[in-house]
Amino acid sequence: MAPRRPKGHLPGKSDILGGLTLAAITIPEQIATARLGGFPPQLGLYAFVGATLGFALLGRSRVMTVGADSTITPIFAVALAGLAATHGADPIAAAALLAVLVGLVLLLAGVLRLGYVANLLSVPVVTGFLAGIAVHIVGSQLPALMGVAAQGDTLPQQLLALVRVMPQANPWTMAVGLSVLAAMVLTERMAPRLPGALIGLGLAMLATWVFGLDRMGVTTLGPVAPVPWKPLAAPSLELLPHLVPLALLVALVVMMQTAAVDRGFPGGAEDINADFRGLGAGNLASAALGAFPVNASPPRTAAAVAAGITSQMGALTAAGVVAVLALTGGGLMAAIPHAALAGVLLFVVGRIFRIGALARIARRAPTEGLLAILTLLAVVVLPIQAGIATGIGLALLHGVWSATHSSVQELTRIPGTTIWWPAATGEREPGVLVAAFQAPLLFSNAENFRAQLLALIAARGPLHLLVLEASAIADVDYTAAEVLGQVIADCHGKGIHVSIARLESLRAARSLTRHGILDLIQTDARTHSVEEAIRYLDQRGGLRPMPGRA
Repeated sequence: MAPRRPKGHLPGKSDILGGLTLAAITIPEQIATARLGGFPPQLGLYAFVGATLGFALLGRSRVMTVGADSTITPIFAVALAGLAATHGADPIAAAALLAVLVGLVLLLAGVLRLGYVANLLSVPVVTGFLAGIAVHIVGSQLPALMGVAAQGDTLPQQLLALVRVMPQANPWTMAVGLSVLAAMVLTERMAPRLPGALIGLGLAMLATWVFGLDRMGVTTLGPVAPVPWKPLAAPSLELLPHLVPLALLVALVVMMQTAAVDRGFPGGAEDINADFRGLGAGNLASAALGAFPVNASPPRTAAAVAAGITSQMGALTAAGVVAVLALTGGGLMAAIPHAALAGVLLFVVGRIFRIGALARIARRAPTEGLLAILTLLAVVVLPIQAGIATGIGLALLHGVWSATHSSVQELTRIPGTTIWWPAATGEREPGVLVAAFQAPLLFSNAENFRAQLLALIAARGPLHLLVLEASAIADVDYTAAEVLGQVIADCHGKGIHVSIARLESLRAARSLTRHGILDLIQTDARTHSVEEAIRYLDQRGGLRPMPGRA
């Protein structure tokens, strides 16, 4: 099936030339990401080819590029290594099965139109999460950059081991890795259209061959034989309890990043659920080629846009070039220094560890800044899956806390107008309380709403009218409707009329109708403004029979 394009759009020379540029950018990155996960370098190339073909089949974005991704690879690589140690699982086979599970979750999310799930993680939590992943990448790549061995079960242990062996660092190895990093940084700043990673790798390979750096301790990938294709095996029942939760976690991160790419670049899909289905197909295709889970890539998509790509034909062109290299370029890849790949990944770290964003969040919203820092620390200190789960939990708790602590505010009339505003210095109507709630009415804040509203009623003294200004109430759930009904009944028992003004949300209005709240206050007591509610009562001499009263 051909990639979907806007009506009238035909791929041209710019897409093909852009695809060649994209391939030059993609090759070193995919090899480095495969190495980050402990996989053979060819699997990174296979992952890109499979992901691109699958996404072109079902995805809608014209510019999104997909493939092996350094954001999700540390998440599942650590878990799969643990399964290999404790259950004797083959990491490559387990990774392919994980890609199948991730693909199925994403396909289901697309079919059920769960695009809103990508919004569950706030920007501060995502920023902290990415920063934590960046620290993991640094910890895993510094030994390769320095030419030393430093192992540990956790990231803190790895960093401590690295400090101990630091005097043994190979200066030639460090020079190779830092040179590649410098080449990428300079290329990005001076000529962003050039494939800085490929240029850096090429120079590193040339220097290794010309100066015989392998004799000075600079290690290379060595002979790279094609990875034999193996058909997917039926999942082991022993592994499924470990792989299913991991697949859900990886799929959530993929959904989050896919949404970021769709919203961040022109040519993104209008329906994000279609791109979830595209990533689902991409993961299944990656698994079919024996590779691992894949994701949307913001940096590579940015490079595709800069290269002039306007349709998925550009990514398909890149996939064709990468496929040829994967099948025939084993000898060429053998000369790539490990330190050079570490340099590529350290450049990626600079893209995802956004210190400026962390500082901006902390400066503008200290509570959410603390949330970002706590997420970062959780991802770094705890096992990586537990750290990410902690960050997600913190985000949800913060959302619940914000809803729970929404306040009921008394409104007063701005002198000389009919505008009611939350200001203590305005005018009040005798015997009238105008109160507004600043959030949807839900089970999580219903009791808080009741307590604050009753406290306001008690503080104002004798009342004959309560006006609930409901413009900010977007929804009312069952528990909150029950509580609101009890408050209205309590007011009626005290001889206080109740009116609901500016109920603008159709969803909230339907909910209040279903629960009988509008009948309880008498339907004509729902008004378009606070002033209308007050006039309505005045026209009836300030008195009107209430349900159950003469």
